[in-house]
Amino acid sequence: MRRTLNAHRAGGFITSRGYRQSKARGLSSRRLRDVALAEHISEVHAENYGVYGVRKMWRTLRRQGIDIGREQTARLMRMAGVAGKGKGGSPITTRKPKGPDLRPDLVNREFKAQKPNRLWVADITYVRTRKGFVYTAFVTDVFSRRIVGWALSDSMRTEALPLQALNQAIACAKETTVLIRHSDHGSQYVSIVYNERLAEHDITASTGTVGDSYDNALAENVNGSYKNELIHTRTWNDVVDVEIATFEWVTWWNEARLHQGLGYRTPAEVESEFCKSSPDKEIIEIKANA
Repeated sequence: MRRTLNAHRAGGFITSRGYRQSKARGLSSRRLRDVALAEHISEVHAENYGVYGVRKMWRTLRRQGIDIGREQTARLMRMAGVAGKGKGGSPITTRKPKGPDLRPDLVNREFKAQKPNRLWVADITYVRTRKGFVYTAFVTDVFSRRIVGWALSDSMRTEALPLQALNQAIACAKETTVLIRHSDHGSQYVSIVYNERLAEHDITASTGTVGDSYDNALAENVNGSYKNELIHTRTWNDVVDVEIATFEWVTWWNEARLHQGLGYRTPAEVESEFCKSSPDKEIIEIKANA
């Protein structure tokens, strides 16, 4: 130690006096800013279900007007002890129908739409609770990634689950005459009552190949995010407990969550920008279809 101190004594850095001065000065302005930003990052991370990784955290901070780089964001996230959350595998909830499924595949894995209410995807997932399994059905608009309909039940019956989600989506839609609703081969989506409701609103049914999750990949992604960001974070008591939390999560998903597939925008922002760019054209189309 004496040799090391003597070797650096000429520079005046590693000395007993220099050490005491550095301790007396306290934290530097950069260190103070890092501490404040790390605390803010922890708050932002918690507000977004603790799932944001570096990319979304960085873009969120930039949207808030904070001048920060991506690598700096990664360093401060490590300092704050937070990290993104990866998705695990998804369980299979599809019950194959007894008869043949004659619905065509009108999507062919091209999950793109030019405007709202042109292509919806639908799927079902399950949640384990202390009182047994409950099931959640989502209907998602491909254009904006908005969840336009959802339902939760302790039964997978068509009337209790996917039909309720579909009814909610139809009630929120401006028009459905040129809409395609894509799903897997689950028996609930082949049922007579479900397809009668589609026909009643001129909605065309579509499905992918049997046993291929890629043919309904966007709906599977919604399920995976739901399980990863909400369901797997705690133990659930019953269907009411899950339903309240799902309502809050869907609101966050539609209004506040940044989506990579939307250029790190929210579904609400995408729809708002679309309405501002072509409001007159949309009104004309709706009147023409009416």
